[in-house]
Amino acid sequence: MNRFLRPPRLLAVACLLLLAGLTAVAQSVREKVAAAILLTDSEAQVAAVRALAADGAEGMEACRAWREGELFIHETDEGVRTVVQPSGDKAADDTQTLTKYADGQPLLDAAGAPVRAIVADLETAETDSALRLAMKDIADLIRLSDPDQTKRLRAVQDIGLAQEPEKLGALQTAAAAETDSKVKRAFKEAIALIQLRAEDPAVQIDAARQLGELNSIPSQDALRTLQREATEAGKANVAAAAAAALHEIAGHVKVVNTIGTAFRGLSSGSVLLIISIGLAITFGLMGVINMAHGELIAVGAYTTYIVQNVFSTGLALSPFGISLTIPGLGLTGSGADAYFLVALPCSFMAAALVGVIMERCVIRFLYRRPLESLLATWGVSLLLQQLFRLTFGPNNVQVTSPAWLSANWTVNDVLLGWNRLFVIGFAILLVIGTALLLRKTSLGLLIRAVMQNRNMAACMGVRTDRVNMLTFALGSGLAGLAGAFLSQIGNVGPGLGQSHIVDSFMTVVSGGVGNLAGTIISALGIGMLDQSLQQILGNPVTGKILVLGGIILFLQFRPAGLFVTRSRSLES
Repeated sequence: MNRFLRPPRLLAVACLLLLAGLTAVAQSVREKVAAAILLTDSEAQVAAVRALAADGAEGMEACRAWREGELFIHETDEGVRTVVQPSGDKAADDTQTLTKYADGQPLLDAAGAPVRAIVADLETAETDSALRLAMKDIADLIRLSDPDQTKRLRAVQDIGLAQEPEKLGALQTAAAAETDSKVKRAFKEAIALIQLRAEDPAVQIDAARQLGELNSIPSQDALRTLQREATEAGKANVAAAAAAALHEIAGHVKVVNTIGTAFRGLSSGSVLLIISIGLAITFGLMGVINMAHGELIAVGAYTTYIVQNVFSTGLALSPFGISLTIPGLGLTGSGADAYFLVALPCSFMAAALVGVIMERCVIRFLYRRPLESLLATWGVSLLLQQLFRLTFGPNNVQVTSPAWLSANWTVNDVLLGWNRLFVIGFAILLVIGTALLLRKTSLGLLIRAVMQNRNMAACMGVRTDRVNMLTFALGSGLAGLAGAFLSQIGNVGPGLGQSHIVDSFMTVVSGGVGNLAGTIISALGIGMLDQSLQQILGNPVTGKILVLGGIILFLQFRPAGLFVTRSRSLES
């Protein structure tokens, strides 16, 4: 009889197990976390936490609440323990309503009334180092399936650099489902990094080979460690594979550094060109030694600062002790970032206006008197610096780059900043626009005529005073544009122009006074040479000293610069 009852008994047990399994499946993430918190065994808690990886972002959020101390344990007099979360505002006695974390319902006492307690009197749901590590692990694994490509890529890279063998299976599974080519490469790199720690030498050799083929710069430390350990263990083939991969990556690093240095040199030269092109007009064409050129650059930078604040919250100034408030538009996001596009023409116009005032009040009385113009404009520069201090204060002001200028573009490990690319592109447009203005417009024809022979142009009916004013305004406006760009890559303060005035004159004189092509070649050459020496010597100060010394020696042999501009006015 008992023999015939065994199958039904086994069937009943199986049904009970199936029911228990279905109940576990149906259990919510909050219920799982609440149950894990109440476990007394640390290893059991770690296992329960790691099981939450299957619940994705919801499991990660539950772990976050636990890790950050938002959960507590309430214990009744009968010893019933419940995981709770305080909710609502504190009452006069500092008590708060308690909510059961498992189902989000209020915790009720025996009479059915909501339980209130002082949070400080409750037992905190503690976490130890093993639990926090487990929580971090599942967060990393969950991030592998994040819909955001950037976050997914960062998660893959972090896991690879950690070289944790227990995550290899999860990486391989996620890599099989990945579609983005950049992330797929990161998966391949991360898997190879972890396989460097494998026990099988063949797996290590294959992993080193793959990292060499990928030109994986972040894997260099791991490969050096593998090479050292393999040499100590007598695994010559593994050490040779690691050495070969390091050699291949080192060649790639040289190429990356060379291209990166060339790009930085081109961008630095573009900035120097934008700074100097205005001086090439006022000094090169007009023959005016304008020591206030740096302050005109600062005018453009401060104009950019004002426009930025107008687009956001406004600006309060106190020039000469007079309170002045400029209201803001209150824009955010892309609307606020558009301030720079408006700041460019505003910087040009503001600096050009200051240039017109300088020309009308000072410069026009000092043409063909270079030493007097030098002293007078130096006095103007001191005056403008003090005006900046009285208006904006002696400290630097903050100009934030727009989001579309703050990002980077990486091509084969070469980092290309959008702000540098923008400067290069704008410098090209600026040079083309200036050349077309001087060569293809009636104003340019008048400028060249007056600068070559002022008296003859006046005899032909050219209003030389007006041409002088417009020419100086053009050079000053270009200096203002340079200030707008410098505000994106450095500090904006009263002394901004003083740090660039020497570079400006050095560039114009080296290229050839009055020659636009010479200014372009000189600016780009100085920028490339400066960045190359910094890369070779590893010291920016030494690099700048050598560049300055080279320019001084160059001018000893060619005092007129790269290109000699001959005209009647210069020969006289």
